[in-house]
Amino acid sequence: MKLILDPKKSIEENATIYYDKSKKAKRKLEGLNVAIENTNKKILKLDKGKPKEQKKLKDAPEKKWYMKFRYFTSSEGFLCIGGRDATTNDIIVKKHADKGDLVFHTEMRGSPFFIIKAEGKEIPQQTKEEAAIATAAFSRAWKEELGTAEVYSIQPDQVKKELGLPKGSFMIHGKREYYKPVIKLYVTLNKENYLECTPIKSELTLKFGGKMSDCAKKIKSLIAKKHEINYPLDEVIRILPGDCSIE
Repeated sequence: MKLILDPKKSIEENATIYYDKSKKAKRKLEGLNVAIENTNKKILKLDKGKPKEQKKLKDAPEKKWYMKFRYFTSSEGFLCIGGRDATTNDIIVKKHADKGDLVFHTEMRGSPFFIIKAEGKEIPQQTKEEAAIATAAFSRAWKEELGTAEVYSIQPDQVKKELGLPKGSFMIHGKREYYKPVIKLYVTLNKENYLECTPIKSELTLKFGGKMSDCAKKIKSLIAKKHEINYPLDEVIRILPGDCSIE
């Protein structure tokens, strides 16, 4: 660094001039550092005030054939499907009840028929109990806020469509096996990320009462937050048993 001295002034006077300049420069530098610090604080404050960028949610997986019915996967891996109304009860029994499957029903008016799809395997007792709970829960028992309902199971060849019976109704022949399940339903994702309303204890517990649409909105939000999957609201509503809320 070169210093330019004023020859008309003494060494001491020149030194004083440069000393004063250095003090002035130091004050400017300190002021600049303060300004930088204040600016950084303002930037941080602005960043905190900005809404956080939300993660992009994945789309719900493509629906499978059985999702036009009631459905869940039992704790032992068996697909269980049930009617939603008279038309789907007819379809369930006529087209999807195969030899070896087990059919569930209640005596309550408007009750769904549920079927455990055996796929050539012996159906365990636990799966039977779960299907009985689902049959009761998706019947009028839920609307009437009953804690239980009597359910029975029969073989597919015991279910007969006879003349004069309305759509969705069948005549049951032969011996029945009875169940008295406690009604309880839960909402979760299965291993394939399909949304299920299931009798198997899982992440979201449903209870009687409340408004179905409000419950569906809450489920949609909770599932999106936890699993980062966006399920259409109508798809969530479709799996619910009726008016309900989350415990």
